[in-house]
Amino acid sequence: MMITGIHHATFITSDLARSRAFYEVVLGLRTDAKRPSMSFNGVWYEIGVNQQIHLMSLPDPEAGLQRPPHGGRDRHVALVVNDLSLLISRLDAANIEYTVSQSGRRALFCRDPDQNALEFIEVVV
Repeated sequence: MMITGIHHATFITSDLARSRAFYEVVLGLRTDAKRPSMSFNGVWYEIGVNQQIHLMSLPDPEAGLQRPPHGGRDRHVALVVNDLSLLISRLDAANIEYTVSQSGRRALFCRDPDQNALEFIEVVV
């Protein structure tokens, strides 16, 4: 057996409309209508080829948990972007806080409305 990739990352959201505004308006993701309906509300986003982000609208089991200030010190998913400057402009316009990677590479960390940590790494092809 060999693990060959990541199919999807799932995040819990307590306010689906608020999270959709972040993922769709700020990050520019589009919903994937091909995904199956579940027994709870949610949405799927296609990322690249055969990769998705799944938002599940469920009560937050970690409400009130103290998260580290820097997303790189918290559990997170790392996403590849081709233009970090454009992402920075979008985050600034939406007043979303972020921290740059402490490694010195072209990357940053931010949190979605439910405090899920996201890393964005610039890879120019």
